[in-house]
Amino acid sequence: MSILAVIPARYNSSRFPGKPLADIKGKSMIQRVYEQAKLAGGIDRVIIATDDSRIFEHSKEFGAEVMMTSEKHRNGTERIAEVVQAIDEKFDAVLNIQGDEPFVKIEQIDLLCSIISKKDNDIASLAKKIEEESELKSPNTVKVVMSKHSKALYFSRFAIPYQRNLGADIIRYKHIGMYAFKYSILNDLIRLSESSLETAESLEQLRWLESGYSIEMGITNYDSYGIDTPEDLVKAIERL
Repeated sequence: MSILAVIPARYNSSRFPGKPLADIKGKSMIQRVYEQAKLAGGIDRVIIATDDSRIFEHSKEFGAEVMMTSEKHRNGTERIAEVVQAIDEKFDAVLNIQGDEPFVKIEQIDLLCSIISKKDNDIASLAKKIEEESELKSPNTVKVVMSKHSKALYFSRFAIPYQRNLGADIIRYKHIGMYAFKYSILNDLIRLSESSLETAESLEQLRWLESGYSIEMGITNYDSYGIDTPEDLVKAIERL
């Protein structure tokens, strides 16, 4: 199966403007994401998709393939769809690797590739067991509950499921914000209208669930360290 990875990278983040260009011990955030994606064995091509000339020029400087895209996109999925429509090569699947995940693991990318390569999976994503109480309470940590067949049932910023029965053996999972899509459904997804659940939680993936699409979840042992604020960057450098 041929797989394209697209890394959406916006400059105008409300909480951290210019964060794809933030320096992390000698390399920009976007360079670190790109280099990890290039090392993944299941990926055939990697493209950075941006709406800002500064990110575009910087990406060129470290040798990345980069494309300018519209400033009007509402989300990363629409930006990825523009890239897919613009290139002259067709792929079986497309990965969305967030541009603010500088510590994304090659193993996570390869796991996502293996899940989307299965015949019956149209959308795939990842989850990890929650091990810290602070993550359960944080609305910035998105939680996911899954069926016995690894299909996502719901995503929430709230600590789900609510544990009324303390004797129940519950493992809670957080969502790792990477996605894979079969090429054939990507254009269908961007035509969907914003849903009520999506609006309530501010989570785009709920639009897909509410419209009847299924999301196959893979379990990863590796954590996710997305950078949303300058404070997150300080913590990320300490981890590195």
